[in-house]
Amino acid sequence: MLPIGDDNPTNRTSFVVYVLIGLNVFIFGHQLGLSQPELREFFATWAIVPAQLTASFRGEPSVPAMVPEWVTLVSSQFLHGGFLHLGGNMLFLWIFGNNIEDRLGHTRFAIFYILCGILAGLSQWLISQDSAVPLLGASGAIAGVMGAYIIRFPGAKVLTLVFLGFFITTIYLPAVVYLGFWFLQQAFLGLAGLNLGGGEQTGGVAYWAHAGGFVFGILLAPLLGLFRDER
Repeated sequence: MLPIGDDNPTNRTSFVVYVLIGLNVFIFGHQLGLSQPELREFFATWAIVPAQLTASFRGEPSVPAMVPEWVTLVSSQFLHGGFLHLGGNMLFLWIFGNNIEDRLGHTRFAIFYILCGILAGLSQWLISQDSAVPLLGASGAIAGVMGAYIIRFPGAKVLTLVFLGFFITTIYLPAVVYLGFWFLQQAFLGLAGLNLGGGEQTGGVAYWAHAGGFVFGILLAPLLGLFRDER
């Protein structure tokens, strides 16, 4: 299932959402200009490499050491592995982020987004501490936005593109159904990856970052004023 729009409870300007989308697109454009060796070095420096983060927590020097390793918990949120990775993430951010930014306000939403991304990255790191596979993408932060959305707008209708074999149709689903199914899917696939003996990304997807970001979004958003009427 793929969301293609929603019945927005509000229609106010989403300044931070558009800035985030712009930054992600700009940095992806920079990635496109790098050679493969340069791109690998770029990811090794700015993406979360769990083994390097583990070493830094132990006080061991990280390699490469251009920036403190903890910085990657933020910088990794603006890196993407391809057009589909970027496009899917920005679609979800655009659909679900505007209403959450409206409720939290620009500053609190920016803080909320980055915090969710950091905690999502740490969630994936916890089960893959010795992995050398870079973790990158805005998915964890956006999962936090989706977690906030499910508790603030559970009845909002999400226009959903549904693939039934060769047949494609659209249906409206309540946000609680769409996002609840999405979360259960991430948790199930994350558990499946553990049962296969791995804590690393399954099929190139960091499911534990998604699930962790979603849960932390539910926990953090009310503390930042999600249910307040004035900001």
